[in-house]
Amino acid sequence: MGHITRHRGPDDEGMHISGPCGIAMRRLSIIDLEGGHQPLSNSEKTRWVVCNGEIYNYRELRAELQSRGYQFTTGSDSEVLLHLYDAEGDDFVLRLNGMFDFALWDERRCRLLIGRDRLGVKPLYLMQNQERLAFATEAKALLELPGVSAQLNHTAVASYMHLGYVAAPECIFEGIRKLPPATLLSVEDNIVREWRYWHLPILVDRGTSEREWIERVRVQMEESVRMQMVSDVPIGAFLSGGVDSSAVVGFMAKHSHEPIRTYAIGFSGSAAEALYNELPYARRVAALFGTQHREIVVQPDVISLLPKLLWHMDEPLSDTAFITTFLVSEFARQDVKVILSGVGGDELFGGYRRYLGDHYVQQYHRLPQWLRRSTASISGYLPSDRHAGLLNTLRLAKGFLTTVEMAADDRYRSYLQVLDREAVADLLMSPETSPTDPIGLAFARAQSPDAMNRMFAVDAQTQLPDDLLMLTDKMSMAASLECRVPLLDHRLVEMAASIPSAIKVRQGRLKHVLKESLRDLLPQDILNRKKRGFGTPMGAWLKKELAPLLRHLLAPETVQRRGLFRQTAIDKLVADHDANRIDGTDPLLAMVNLEVWSRIYLDRRDPGDVAGELKSYLV
Repeated sequence: MGHITRHRGPDDEGMHISGPCGIAMRRLSIIDLEGGHQPLSNSEKTRWVVCNGEIYNYRELRAELQSRGYQFTTGSDSEVLLHLYDAEGDDFVLRLNGMFDFALWDERRCRLLIGRDRLGVKPLYLMQNQERLAFATEAKALLELPGVSAQLNHTAVASYMHLGYVAAPECIFEGIRKLPPATLLSVEDNIVREWRYWHLPILVDRGTSEREWIERVRVQMEESVRMQMVSDVPIGAFLSGGVDSSAVVGFMAKHSHEPIRTYAIGFSGSAAEALYNELPYARRVAALFGTQHREIVVQPDVISLLPKLLWHMDEPLSDTAFITTFLVSEFARQDVKVILSGVGGDELFGGYRRYLGDHYVQQYHRLPQWLRRSTASISGYLPSDRHAGLLNTLRLAKGFLTTVEMAADDRYRSYLQVLDREAVADLLMSPETSPTDPIGLAFARAQSPDAMNRMFAVDAQTQLPDDLLMLTDKMSMAASLECRVPLLDHRLVEMAASIPSAIKVRQGRLKHVLKESLRDLLPQDILNRKKRGFGTPMGAWLKKELAPLLRHLLAPETVQRRGLFRQTAIDKLVADHDANRIDGTDPLLAMVNLEVWSRIYLDRRDPGDVAGELKSYLV
């Protein structure tokens, strides 16, 4: 299990076995390079811990514990877990500020405690039956257990084709599940207990003025970035030139005695690639803060990486950001071991277009009824292509017009899904009779009376941990690079969840309160530029350079052999995408990636062998 996850920790390895419990660790040395070997134990050798990630407030906790008489034998941030658990029991986790998953073995009680950080920055997989409970940061490690082999979870396939990722607690592997964020699990006296230790605030603070919110956001964001710069090795930052990554770089520069190292990725060639190219904006910010800036430009041959990256991902994904994240992580790893990212800012402060749904619905209903009927009647005929300027605008208009009369929750679901649930049922050869509904469950648990904060609560339970944070962790660790996300400091998250929607988004201006808090840090052209996702022009490539790949992986003989999808549904999807009747990038890539993933994990083929096969399709 340790060997197959060596990329997560190439610097050191350790193991402790005691009675019924064994724990092991692969270490990427960041804090206390010489003395931070894991597993760590207390002086009596009665408690042992392994911890993946970083505890950012470990120095403050260490000083407090020392004042209470606890003695430390290392400078490791993970050692605070042992003594804090002794001092405060299971509630010790509430004192931690960090990204982490851990396993703590209490030998005297014969008790195992495992846990995951509040937002789910670090992944944790579980396998449990009557005889054993096993856990790992990557699912592939669990496949190394005796008697375990990769089997497809068909229920997860339906969820995957609906959302483009597999939402917790489901996993694409049968018999494996994910521990949800902010969750602890204990095993004692043959009883397994699982509970959530943290929730997003429900109440919205309407008594604080906008001016005060602006100042509080600025102060807390700067503090979060400063705290996450703790490291005994060189650190850098991803820089797209967007508001979030630019703010992180700006605050880092303010608290660094040396120029910050920044890394950007871009595309060259066609108009679609130019649409995704953010290098000019990244250069603008790099020059503003005097960073040591480096860039990498990629082209469609990234498809040869797919098998390797899907092996690292453990589960298939339709979000092409996993490709760009790996490439820029591998590039940055030439210089640094730790990177800071702006992931999370769009969820916290209302940065996605989908958060404007209610705003535009109100505007739409002010139109005369005859005009609303006319626009609704033509919506089905509008072309869609996210990789061309005008066609992308028409795609967004089409999506809005086809959902404008829906209830708010259903409309928001439509923005999130890859395929609606009816389309998934038509696509699958054996539709699930009782498919799971992660979005529906998340809405049922989201109790905030504020519409936008309710949406954020849904994102925080689904897309954020199971898509964005999962790919960020897996792709950066594939390059043995630790990626930190200061905008998801739980104190900043709690603050953002308390800000009223009308202050987060003002009169159609996304991230209003965040942008106002950064007015003296970032220039107006960066604050007000249009948002562009951190992905690739994969839809355009699938129509041109990568069209042969699509034909081979979704060919009738391939689809029939796998036995998952109906060929007629696939053919219609491809035809509609090619004709711009729909933008089918996400569902097509979801099926392509599922087939590539299946060849690696279900067919037990080497990723390099599969890569060679895929490249042969393009000849």
